[in-house]
Amino acid sequence: MPVCVPIKDLKDTAKFSKLVEESVGPITVTKNGYDAFVVMRSADYDRLANRSLEEAKQRLLERIALAEREKAEGGYTDGPAAMAELRERYGL
Repeated sequence: MPVCVPIKDLKDTAKFSKLVEESVGPITVTKNGYDAFVVMRSADYDRLANRSLEEAKQRLLERIALAEREKAEGGYTDGPAAMAELRERYGL
């Protein structure tokens, strides 16, 4: 269940720190009824950042593998040839 606290609750830093440490997920801090920012444990943030990095690496490796397959099958055009074709097609 999401945890949401008003910004005035940050005045009691010890209580807020305990809330953050004991919370299962991120805590949304609101100001005037609107989301102001999100707080989470640093270990949770590090895990999230590392997972995002790993996902980006995986997508890059998948794209490289696809490019290698296309190259092996001859389904590609190199840069200079593509530029020459564009120049010819559009009279550049």
